[in-house]
Amino acid sequence: MPLKSFLFWFSNEQSGFRFTELESIFRVFRFDLHHYRQKKVMGPFVLMNLPSEDHALKIMSRSVLAHSCVELWSIGDTLNELHDNFRKNLEITEPYVDQRLSLKVETFGKTISMAEKVELIDTFEYIPLKGPIDLKNPELRLKLVQFYGLDPNNVPEFPIKSFFGRWIADGQRHLMAKVSLKDRKFIGNTSMDPLLSLLMANFALIKPNDLVYDPFVGTGSILIAAAMMGGYIIGTDIDYLMLHARTRPSRARAKHRDLDESVRANFIQYGIESQYIDILVADASRPMIRDDIRFDAIITDPPYGVREPTEKIGSLKSYKIKEEHVAMHIPSKIEYCLCDIICDLINNASRRLTINGRLVFWIPVSRDTYEVEKLPSNPCFELIANCEQILTATASRRLLVMEKIREPDESTVTIMDSTALMYRFKFFENDGSKTRKERKKHANQNYGKGCKRGQLLPGHTDATDVAAEVQLPS
Repeated sequence: MPLKSFLFWFSNEQSGFRFTELESIFRVFRFDLHHYRQKKVMGPFVLMNLPSEDHALKIMSRSVLAHSCVELWSIGDTLNELHDNFRKNLEITEPYVDQRLSLKVETFGKTISMAEKVELIDTFEYIPLKGPIDLKNPELRLKLVQFYGLDPNNVPEFPIKSFFGRWIADGQRHLMAKVSLKDRKFIGNTSMDPLLSLLMANFALIKPNDLVYDPFVGTGSILIAAAMMGGYIIGTDIDYLMLHARTRPSRARAKHRDLDESVRANFIQYGIESQYIDILVADASRPMIRDDIRFDAIITDPPYGVREPTEKIGSLKSYKIKEEHVAMHIPSKIEYCLCDIICDLINNASRRLTINGRLVFWIPVSRDTYEVEKLPSNPCFELIANCEQILTATASRRLLVMEKIREPDESTVTIMDSTALMYRFKFFENDGSKTRKERKKHANQNYGKGCKRGQLLPGHTDATDVAAEVQLPS
């Protein structure tokens, strides 16, 4: 079967996530990755040869970064070259000869006037199409796309590349407006941006009827995206007040929360309550899920200890609870080191995921000290993708995508260089409420112990040795 050429026009938003999303969609639909690897990239445009239009439609049915897709009928470095190439291929228009049609001109890198667009449209008068013009409801949508380069300070007079073809479909960018935080019933301080949530769901290869788990669910933003992809969701969080909407409202000028606010209310709002299994108050450091339960994907955003605390159940004191108080007792909490959070997350995922199931999670890093070798690793997982979202000039967070390749054994541990998680210390290093000595002690206690659970780096003999590697400002 001859291949067809398609032009995918991507958004500039989160451009570093573009190809991970595209490859993930190929894997969701089990397309031949050879077609993906043979792609040609030109700025925001990706040209791919695919076996059928159905392939392009399925890609656009999942992509939240792609604006639109066009079946490519002609291409040229100049407009004249584009027309010359198209005149050699006019038989491609035969199936659409009597359809109602429209022709639209779009540009990237330069704005042109309506008069210039009309002039460009008139150059296609030779096309052998007999259908009436219908701008409101056309059956055949033709597009001329002109690319003027990526340098806004050096825009050429003429486009450096022109594309012409038949519109196939738009992407799923409308979902961002549908699940916008502005209109959502229940949100919190750290509710995940809708675009990033949808990307995480795509990276996790979530398909209809998949079972998806978020151990740090918060207000459930990530699981909303998973449910919209057809997954059935389960979530846990240690914050009882958050899950029961008893925390202070996050919206500007709001004085109290509504009585019906909850994670479930969001699923009802978006018409996806059928995908909601349950949200539980639970400690991620103490897994409470049965051993025979397997998830198809685990997607989460662990707390960093900046806008939300990092806590687990525990006490610095030993005491016995009286029998009459057990039923109403709320366990005390202690600090949960970020390095321990990440290692526990990966270790638990190695036992809870199906083979080829994916773990997708965020990890904060300091940009000036970031090294890929310091990222966590586990022999049960293969690192599929590592995408960066820049937060400030010095800080960013990485979205890690890991795929389970084998079952764990008794010797399986997660290895991680604890100095990779100096993010929180650097964030608070100028805090005047602590002396330098106190900040240094805090960093050694909370970041030097990150590999204590049999997760030591090669060449280290104990956790104290690891703590010595923590680099602090002089």
